[in-house]
Formats: sequence, C-alpha cells, structure tokens
Amino acid sequence: MKGFNAVVRMATVGMLMGVASSVPAQQDYPNKPIRFITPFVPGGSTTIVARLIGKKLIESWGQQVVVENRPGGNTAIGTEAAARSPADGYTILLASSGHTLLPQLQPVSYDPIKDFAAVATLAKTEIVLVIHASVPANNLQEFIAVARSRPGQLNYATPGAGGIQHLGTESLNIMAGIKTQHVPYKGAGQALTDLIGGQVQFYLISGAAFVPQSKNPKLKAIAVTGDTRMPALPEVPTFAEAGLPGFELKSWSAVLAPAGTPKPIVDKLSREIAKYLAQPDFREKLVSQGMDPFISTPEQLAARMKEDFAKFARIIKTANIKMEN
Repeated sequence: MKGFNAVVRMATVGMLMGVASSVPAQQDYPNKPIRFITPFVPGGSTTIVARLIGKKLIESWGQQVVVENRPGGNTAIGTEAAARSPADGYTILLASSGHTLLPQLQPVSYDPIKDFAAVATLAKTEIVLVIHASVPANNLQEFIAVARSRPGQLNYATPGAGGIQHLGTESLNIMAGIKTQHVPYKGAGQALTDLIGGQVQFYLISGAAFVPQSKNPKLKAIAVTGDTRMPALPEVPTFAEAGLPGFELKSWSAVLAPAGTPKPIVDKLSREIAKYLAQPDFREKLVSQGMDPFISTPEQLAARMKEDFAKFARIIKTANIKMEN
C-alpha cells in the first residue's frame, strides 16, 4: 500500500508540475510565430480576411503570423493539416460555412466538430446570383423562365463540389423548379473567370468575391440572399423582393484551432479578434469588400457549427445531393 501511495503521490506531483509549466506558456502566449492555415486557393475573399486579421495580430502581439494557403480536397487538405497540428495556439484555421458540410458529402479524416476548438467568427457575406450577359434575362423571374425552357442546358459554377454554393444552387433548383448542370472548379477565382468567359451561365457567388467585379458588363447580378440589400450592391434586389421568398444562403468565415487548445489561449485569441472587428477602420475594410463584420464568442460559434451541421444534413437528404453531382 505504501508503494502504491508513493506512486500516486509521484503521479500527482508530475501532473501538478505539468499544469504549472503550462500556465506560464499560456500567459506568455504568443512567444513565437503563428501559422494561419486557409484551406483555399490564394486570391479569394478568405485570403483577404486572413491577411487582414494576420496583420492586426502582428501589430498587436509583435509575432509573425504566416498565412498559409493549403487548398485541395475541397478544403479537406488544409483542414486536416490544422486538425493534426499541436493544440498549443500556434496553428489556427480559417474555416468557412462549408466546414460542417463537406464531411457529410465526402470521406475526410477529421470530425468538423470534435477535432476543433471554436475561436471566433470573422465576417459573413450574403450570396449573389450572377448570370452571364448572354443569358436572355434581366431579373430572377426571367432567369427562372429561361432555365425552365432549357432543362439541363444551363451550367452553374461552384468553387468546388460539396461546398455551400453547391448545396445552395441545388436548393435553388428545387425551389424554382428548374434543372441545371453543376461544373465544379478548384476555387472561386477559376469559377468567376469562366463565368466571365461564358463557359458557365450562372454562379451563386459570395458577395465578397463578386463586389470587385460588380461593374463588369459581362455579368448581371439579379438577386442576393438576406433580409436587406447589400450596402455594396444596393441595386441588387433580395431573393424575396425578386419573387423567391424563403431562399436563404449565407457564407461566413471563422477562426478554429485544434481540439484541446487551452481555453485561456482560445479566449485571448477570441477577444483580440473581436477587438479588431469593432474598430471602424477595420469594419470599413471588410464592408468595402462585401463582407459584414461578425462578432461571436467561442461558445456561440460552437453552437452555430452544430446548428449548421444539422441544417445541412436536412438539405442534403431533401435534395438528394451527392458529390458526383
């Protein structure tokens, strides 16, 4: 029994020493560069917001923040890299609203909920229905009429199969009673380029990605999600105004960390990001890019991710969406 007690005491002392040694590390955070993984191709709105946050963190904390684009696998490659990284706060992930969607459509090696610690939301943006100028329609109802008259002939772009735009367009097909063909790309940039070129006829694109191209004469924006019009696109009616109430799709971005990241570090990151999102100049930069600053606590973000997972599951079942579509 004495031997057993001695072992217990040694184990307890070891645990206490481990906890004690981790406390200074948490209080001293960060004391080395932070890797900020974005699982998307460079150049999109996700890279823009990641670099804005990274720049602010560098200014505040004096440590380098390296934005690392790790595209591939419909975001699975970069997301997996983050999930498998040490849970010490020195690797964080820029996730989008499709984070809980993709694992329901293709096999991945991580759990979108259990393998991550929610840190903070960054921004949200409405989704814009944009058609090529060659489509003989100037509003949503005319577009629906054209699509109905050409079943299976209109192609739509997405930045990748299994993403929120894929899900949203299939939902639009059901609600509008139309049939169109999916053309997935390896990122928003390629999808937008082919829409401009007329290789595809329409695209449910994030407002942030579309705003810089909003004056392009080859593109026509005919509807936007949300209850009100986007400040950056005041001339584009909402889906409800355009005659399709109930169609809802929203894109958001957030910061996640590997599961097990110490709560003090998660909270420190969350508070710092919220501080930036409340600054007028920072908010103005996001709004000018078609993004709406979006502040939430780690607990609120975790709840949103669980809600989205359940919502996407219902839509996938109803629309019978599969990756090969």
